Amino acid sequence: MTYTRRDVSTLTRGERRRFVGALLEVKRRGEYDEFVRIHIDHYVPDGERGLRTAHMAPTFLPWHRQFLLELERALRRVESSVTVPYWDWTRNRTATSVPWIPDLLGGNGRRSDRRVTTGPFAHAEGNWTLREGVTDGEFLTRDLGRARDPIALPTASDLEWALKDPVYDTAPWDSTAKRGFRNKLEGWGAGHGSGSWRNHNRVHRWVGGAMVGGASVNDPVFWLHHAFIDLQWSRWQRRHRGVRYLPAGPPGRDSPQHERIVARYERMPPWDVTPDELEDHSRIYRYA
Repeated sequence: MTYTRRDVSTLTRGERRRFVGALLEVKRRGEYDEFVRIHIDHYVPDGERGLRTAHMAPTFLPWHRQFLLELERALRRVESSVTVPYWDWTRNRTATSVPWIPDLLGGNGRRSDRRVTTGPFAHAEGNWTLREGVTDGEFLTRDLGRARDPIALPTASDLEWALKDPVYDTAPWDSTAKRGFRNKLEGWGAGHGSGSWRNHNRVHRWVGGAMVGGASVNDPVFWLHHAFIDLQWSRWQRRHRGVRYLPAGPPGRDSPQHERIVARYERMPPWDVTPDELEDHSRIYRYA
């Protein structure tokens, strides 16, 4: 039986409480930190050698779809009614709107050190110590909107720019691809600074703090953000019916991407699943 992922702004107080409670329990059991480690291990940039799966590659969308499913299964082992809600950042665009409320994710970090001091994930509550990351910091940090160098969240027109592209991805299958839905949604642009961050990437930068970099899973908003990104893939598929994940076959030995990206029918580490198997989620969940 399929279940439904909903806009986080529509959750009742009880639904918010159960979602937060399940997250805290998964953290208490030690499972959550494993999700952080997995993302760090598979956050492989263009310039590094080896296989790229989580980012800067065609598998960006199916990889995170599977990642969301794994977290959702962990949550539902705690509370069977819980699903991962999505944060529509084209509508809820301020630092005081949902999901930045006291009984959900808490608010912004304090000015001095960006430490989150409100909500259930504040370090002082004793339930959310960061144990995996690229720094030694133990507390969750945020810099919503970037106080010293402000940026805005992506708009509906920014999403439309990606959604209207009729091709899933194109060579060179990395952060420099100028065409293709995947990179336009992931948001790697030319140049430097805030103008080069689009859609998915811009949201990570807008949240700031722990959400910047490979350990971004340490902020629970990661999942709400990626559920919304997953919804955009579903919307793109409905608009461009029959268009498939690319590349269909692996790049040849003469390609700089040989053995560096996953083709449609190849297994996608760290799971025994292919992009082809993840293109249709309708038998598992739907979006409201």
